[in-house]
Amino acid sequence: MKARIHWVEGTLMVGESGSGHAVVMDGPPDHGGRDLGVRPMEMLLLGMGGCTEFDVLLILRKARQAVTGCTVELAAERAGEDPKVFTRIHAHFIVSGHNLNEKQVARAIALSAEKYCSASIMLGATAEITHDYEIRDA
Repeated sequence: MKARIHWVEGTLMVGESGSGHAVVMDGPPDHGGRDLGVRPMEMLLLGMGGCTEFDVLLILRKARQAVTGCTVELAAERAGEDPKVFTRIHAHFIVSGHNLNEKQVARAIALSAEKYCSASIMLGATAEITHDYEIRDA
C-alpha cells in the first residue's frame, strides 16, 4: 500500500492513495490553515470508522441479515500533551434493517473489533476502544 501527501500552502495538503483517490487535509486558521479539509487526526478516526463499518457490513451480509443502513458515530479523546495520541475511542453503531438478529449484529461488531479491523486493532495499542449498538427496524 502506498500514499502520497502533497503540500499546497499553509497547512493545506492533498493526500493521494495508491488506488488513485484524493482527499484534502488542512489545519485551523490559528495554525496557518484555511480550514478547507479534515485534520490528519480526524482522517485516522474516519479510517477506523470506515474499516470497522466495512467489516460489520460484510459479516452481516454473509450471515444473510437484511441490512438497509449502517452508521458508526465515533467519539474520541486525545492525550493533553505531545504526542497527542488517541486515549479513548467509542464507536456507536446504528444498524437498520428487516428482522435483524441482535446476536448476529453483536457478533459482527465484536469480530470486527477483535479480529478483522486493522485500524481499530492498531489504534487500540494506545487507546481504550469501546463500542455499543442500536438496531432499528427499517
